[in-house]
Amino acid sequence: MNIANKSVLITGASRGIGRALVDEALRRGAKRVYAGVRGEFVHADPRVTALTLDVTSAVQIRQAAGQVAELDVLINNAGIALYDDLSNSEGLERQLAVNLLGPFNVTRAFLPQLKRSRGAILNNVSLAALAALPVIPGYSMSKAAAFNMTQSLRALLASDGVTVHAVVLGPVDTDMNRGMDIPKASVQSAAQGIFDGLENGEEDIFPDPASRAIADGVRGGTAKALERQFAAFVPTKRQAAS
Repeated sequence: MNIANKSVLITGASRGIGRALVDEALRRGAKRVYAGVRGEFVHADPRVTALTLDVTSAVQIRQAAGQVAELDVLINNAGIALYDDLSNSEGLERQLAVNLLGPFNVTRAFLPQLKRSRGAILNNVSLAALAALPVIPGYSMSKAAAFNMTQSLRALLASDGVTVHAVVLGPVDTDMNRGMDIPKASVQSAAQGIFDGLENGEEDIFPDPASRAIADGVRGGTAKALERQFAAFVPTKRQAAS
């Protein structure tokens, strides 16, 4: 997947990694970049089209899908992280709504365009999808579920020619990580790593130093082997038709 001359949709595009992904897609020669945002968004490049898109709003998702005739790459980037202790369900429900059900519903809405283009879906998850970060347990749970969803969609959409990628992000210098006193990658370098991984055909993309440090272990581990074994249970279109 080469980004040049492709149409790309990025949710949560107004700031942080999302804004950096918009700029990186343009730098790589994207034909059209749709910026999914909840508020005002202005970009000087005429290739950018802002879409009002709160990923928790069924109405806005449906309207956005109706405005995009062609799409090659969907990047489910929008997300929230709340510091909590699981003492009530409200925070968990909010994070599941944005981090899991948001990508799920956006992906379903844009699947017709992606199937026509035999395109790609990228779901931004986190190292916390692989092991819980207990200071943000609701976020960890939602990202673990999103990672599992990514694996399922990868198997289910393979016969349609749509590739599905998990972006396993380590600490990046965004508002979400402002309270954590740890080394962080820049949003620009993370965006570059995400598109590099896509263009290299990596199923699981490790775009920053912290995530790259565990990439070989994940790709060669038991969980990855099980994913491949379980994917074999999904019938191909030819098998389903016979």
